[in-house]
Amino acid sequence: MRNTTFRYAIAPVFLAVALPGLAGFRNEGALSPELKKSTLDSLSKDMKSFYFFQDLAAKVDDDLAARESKGEYDSIQTGDDMAKKLTEDMRAICHDAHLHVGYSEELLPVRKDNEQPSADEIKAMHREDQLLNGGFESVQRLPGNIGYVEVRGFMQKEDFVKPAQAAMAFLQNTDALIIDLRRNGGGDPESVQYLCSYLFNDKVHLNDISFRGQGKKEFWTVKVTGQKMPDKLVYVLTSKRTGSGAEECAYDLQSLHRATIVGESTWGGANPGGRVRLNDHFYAFIPEGQAMNPYTHKNWEGTGVQPDVAVAAPDALKVAQLSALKELLAKAAEQDDKDRFGRALKDLEPAP
Repeated sequence: MRNTTFRYAIAPVFLAVALPGLAGFRNEGALSPELKKSTLDSLSKDMKSFYFFQDLAAKVDDDLAARESKGEYDSIQTGDDMAKKLTEDMRAICHDAHLHVGYSEELLPVRKDNEQPSADEIKAMHREDQLLNGGFESVQRLPGNIGYVEVRGFMQKEDFVKPAQAAMAFLQNTDALIIDLRRNGGGDPESVQYLCSYLFNDKVHLNDISFRGQGKKEFWTVKVTGQKMPDKLVYVLTSKRTGSGAEECAYDLQSLHRATIVGESTWGGANPGGRVRLNDHFYAFIPEGQAMNPYTHKNWEGTGVQPDVAVAAPDALKVAQLSALKELLAKAAEQDDKDRFGRALKDLEPAP
């Protein structure tokens, strides 16, 4: 199991960040037959070596060989078009949302072990995660004492934990919590595990992931720094862009009846993995695992997470606020609480 690159999502790691010592090495102009051949050979080999669904990897190998022999790739001129075509061909067989081929004009860093990122890649990943504040975009206290946190990505756990601790400390005295995942494409399952752990007191089984050749890893709630929120009312906002690890977060909380999901059906990718370097300019994201919820015995691959309250993504925050305030008002025992929830509700609701 890979330690650093293992993610649900296809994070823009070494392609988005300039790596030292690689400037100037570019593949410009039409693709050479040699580069195409190298890409096809490496892709077939690595699919058979790493892909979780071995029977489908064998079918991909046969299909790519047949297409190559018929000359289907001969007329492709650009790297982006080649990557797109290969992705489409593999997905037609595997129906796997994460399975993906990518292209970089810049020279990709050489790895000693194709399963493990290079030192430059690791440095770039941490730099990117830290610049994105571990994935935490915004933390607010909304009218009526409703807590709100937007998590744009579940970055590597070592870069995620401190921002998570700060965000949850800020939100600990709110009456309800809204977790906004509408722009979250996923990330590290251990970061999903850490965030969810704030919402339970007892040890709770969240998710399982089976890995090719390595059995199953169980994800349970873990010890966190700061005050937990086991009784706080929780809403999770989703959109069609909510993907991968963000889908796991929503799915886990929904399956445990710990949160109400508000928004749109999500992207539909549940098979985590990592990047492999095919050659100097092509890489592939190959899923080496499969998520499986311990309660539903299913996952969200191909279907997405279905919201409890289906609304257009731009409307989800307001709908969640209204729902939270109405529920808090209904449960309030003290008049002061009833008054403040009532005022916030009146301000938020449209005039008749």
